Amino acid sequence: MYNYSCSAAAVERCRAMLPSADHTASAPTSTLSKVWEFILSGRGGPGQRLVHQADWLASLTMGSGSQISGTDYHNALKLGYDIEKLCWPEWLLAEEQVANLLPQHVVAPGTTLGHVGAESSRWLGLPESCRVLAGTTDSIAAFLAAGTTQVGEAVTSLGSTMAIKMRSLVRVEDAAFGVYSHRLGGNPLQWLVGGASNTGGVVLRKFFTDKALKQLSDEIDAEADSGLDYYPLPSPGQRFPVCDSALQPRLEPRPASDAQFLHGILEGMARIEAAGYGKLAELGAGDVCRVVTAGGGAKNAKWRQIRQRLIGVQVQSADWTEAACGSALLALRGSGLLG
Repeated sequence: MYNYSCSAAAVERCRAMLPSADHTASAPTSTLSKVWEFILSGRGGPGQRLVHQADWLASLTMGSGSQISGTDYHNALKLGYDIEKLCWPEWLLAEEQVANLLPQHVVAPGTTLGHVGAESSRWLGLPESCRVLAGTTDSIAAFLAAGTTQVGEAVTSLGSTMAIKMRSLVRVEDAAFGVYSHRLGGNPLQWLVGGASNTGGVVLRKFFTDKALKQLSDEIDAEADSGLDYYPLPSPGQRFPVCDSALQPRLEPRPASDAQFLHGILEGMARIEAAGYGKLAELGAGDVCRVVTAGGGAKNAKWRQIRQRLIGVQVQSADWTEAACGSALLALRGSGLLG
């Protein structure tokens, strides 16, 4: 899973390869760390090849005879792909055990890979003339759905976890804070700078039903401070805006009022989000000027008001809040959507 932290041995082998300590792939949750966990488990033998979920689904759609040989450069980022030079770096290819597992080709998201296969055509109900395009990551799909256009605009995806992405002219990476940049495209070249926190809806699910969330949210005064200093995490460990696998959740003391408890949790999440945008500015990505919200959390108006108060800029819901809409737009417009 995206938030799975690898063993110390796998992370050590991963970091020993890297050209710098702040490289995106140095995180315990990176794809490259997971490759080493796979190798150290003894499963990385001849004929094995790494595929991301998007690669596997594309292969299924094209049919059982298609080869899974490529991926897109968004998914390949945390595997160590050089997104400036658009190639596998020499330091990665020099490690034969890893190099043998790498996807053979890396293309821009939205690039045509092939067409729907005959068997897939039958069970999907799609014509064989339908093209299959290279995908992207879930949070970038949510970003594309939100429809931002200006540098400094950002998208916060509020799902089970919280991911933020901001348009910037500067590529910023610092693994110590879980900050990394995806290549977006355009002229001048833009970057999606951000990170993904372990806070989010998964914490709310531990305490509240959907019905209770709606009822209790109505009781919250979003312009007032809850008086609670929470750091909402589902379990120990945080990825962004600090990367600390041992960071402990803080959800006490719990007040008698469930509405106040929810207020404190929502504020705690908003502080993490605000700290995230603050960290991006501190590292040189620029200041956020507007935040668009995607994901299920976009429906909660009181949470939006709390976030707007703590971040200090306009916060609004995206016209399309589902990441699937970004995937559909990518399928419609191809790689041109990135520029």
